[in-house]
Amino acid sequence: MRVIIVDDERSARNEIRRLVAGCPDLEIIAEAANADEAEQLMEEQQPDLLFLDIQMPGRSGFDLLEGLAWGQQVIFVTAFDQYAVKAFEVGALDYLMKPVREERFARAIAQARQQFHTPGEASVFVKDKNTYYFLPWKEVHLIESLDNYARLSFNNKSVLIKSSLNQLEKRLEAMPFFRVNRAQLIHTGFIRQIETLEDGRTQVTLTTGHTVEMSERQWIKFRKIHRGI
Repeated sequence: MRVIIVDDERSARNEIRRLVAGCPDLEIIAEAANADEAEQLMEEQQPDLLFLDIQMPGRSGFDLLEGLAWGQQVIFVTAFDQYAVKAFEVGALDYLMKPVREERFARAIAQARQQFHTPGEASVFVKDKNTYYFLPWKEVHLIESLDNYARLSFNNKSVLIKSSLNQLEKRLEAMPFFRVNRAQLIHTGFIRQIETLEDGRTQVTLTTGHTVEMSERQWIKFRKIHRGI
């Protein structure tokens, strides 16, 4: 698992480094002292696991997660216990109190390993009004481009995240999402039928009732990927 450590205290980052050193299947690829540094690093490196402080100068750990379009596994590491409930409400893997005890760290890593080797559990951190939570990508049936944002549709709901469609397409390339046109991605697991209309356009109907148009170029690509269609 590729790891990034985010904490404004160098001593705290060093302590996590020491604990991670005892885990041969963990690799620290970067560390950051604040949310702004972390956001750039995570965009570039796309880690599997994040050790995240909550109270930092500028934006908090929760603020950092809100700005990300990819749901890495998150273990909060903090000196304050009042955020524990909120941390688990947003789907944190674990909540470690400083100073971190080795046995608690081992338990957290055991959970991370289990999640890492469970396919299909990738998620995205989203905000819906005053609620933060991790949304599993497998529940998202449609992604639409809206300027610098993307709208995710799922379970008769929709939320906005700050990400371009191109960024999401790249990040989701290992999952069953397909770019049907310049402005939309669909989860292929939700396809009910694909039909060619009288005017030659290709229309895709999802199990949710949504219909989208697939461009000619993408229809050719789709048939190559799904041979026999």
